[in-house]
Amino acid sequence: AETSLLNKLIRTSLVESSHAVEILQRDPSSPLYSIRTFEELPLKKELLQGIYMMGFNRPSKIQETALPMMLAYPPQNLIAQSQSGTGKTAAFVLAMLSRVNATEKYPQCLCLAPTYELALQIGCVIEAIGRFCADIKVTYAVRGNRVPQGTVLKEQIIIGTPGTMLDWCFKQKVVDLRKITLFVLDEADIMIDTQGLSSQSIRIQRALPKSCQMLLFSATFKSTVREFAEKIISNPIMIKLREDELTLSNIRQYYFVCRSREEKYEALCNIYGSITIGQAMIFCQTRRSADWLAVAMTQDGHQVAILTAELTVAHRANVIQRFRSGKEKVLIATNVCARGIDVQQVTIVVNFSLPTNQQGEPDFETYLHRIGRTGRFGKSGIAFSMVESRDVVLVEMIEEHFQTKIKQLDPGDMDEIEKL
Repeated sequence: AETSLLNKLIRTSLVESSHAVEILQRDPSSPLYSIRTFEELPLKKELLQGIYMMGFNRPSKIQETALPMMLAYPPQNLIAQSQSGTGKTAAFVLAMLSRVNATEKYPQCLCLAPTYELALQIGCVIEAIGRFCADIKVTYAVRGNRVPQGTVLKEQIIIGTPGTMLDWCFKQKVVDLRKITLFVLDEADIMIDTQGLSSQSIRIQRALPKSCQMLLFSATFKSTVREFAEKIISNPIMIKLREDELTLSNIRQYYFVCRSREEKYEALCNIYGSITIGQAMIFCQTRRSADWLAVAMTQDGHQVAILTAELTVAHRANVIQRFRSGKEKVLIATNVCARGIDVQQVTIVVNFSLPTNQQGEPDFETYLHRIGRTGRFGKSGIAFSMVESRDVVLVEMIEEHFQTKIKQLDPGDMDEIEKL
């Protein structure tokens, strides 16, 4: 949930995927079409204004295919899988704003998200796209937003978390589920992995009328997500946009054998002094190590940002945005930042220590995600790892696992480093 929120906060543009959208139809004879412009959709002019004000000039790949289905009559149920940053939220927000009858003052659309913060983020998108729809209102069924029994809700769209939404619907009885025409379940994969949320979501969904349109969104499509989706949604159309796979093919990998933390730092300084760096990300295994390194680099005059799990999500988003805009050239991070953060200027990734699991073996997935921060979008990148002599075996295990070559360098050999 934190990674999802972080991505929502730091996205300034859509992720362009090279993969085609895969469609699994419930009715092969039903005609399908995709659109190239928002004008081709049955959208009110106020919504077109809102979408253009948001900076969307044309639909993203997932929107091209999903929006005609979401807005079709009769309404169609949909399960959509697409990674973060591809425009899913804007797509289902357009569907909600289109389905609402603005003259009717009661809840008509429900949207569930796994956390308070994600619910607020969805609400921000609704308010931005719907800024010219003066008669459509949004309210939040989230912790701290209490409604007394007998309250008559006039907002047409309710965004909330499953627990509070359950209370509003069944305890307080301020939402008449029989009048809901559109139900959106966002971040389904997170819901399933969080205790209680999936059963609460199912309970809400089962009380909805059969005519209610169901839209389910997920960043991944594991078997658990599929099984959950099938419990919730009958006869859906399924669309999938495969995630761009990280690859090591365009990343040159090297390692240094160092005797101590100080020698690792010396090797890092040699890299920094010898290679023209756009921006660098340095990964540490612990927060203490990250803090020590940040202090050492700052004292040596480097502009450094630090990213650890102890920071709030909003603070982390601010750090990443500063790094992206070039205010700091070096980002020191623990594993919190190994996934999903694309900074195109990153040319070098350094493992100040290799990622390992609790058994002391290499954490292959984290290694891939760490060094995958360089070499993004088909560009070439360089990854360096600092290891102590007892950990050279970890390098060999990584080489074998990925069928890749990691070349050893001498930490003090400036000539060799300069050739890179």
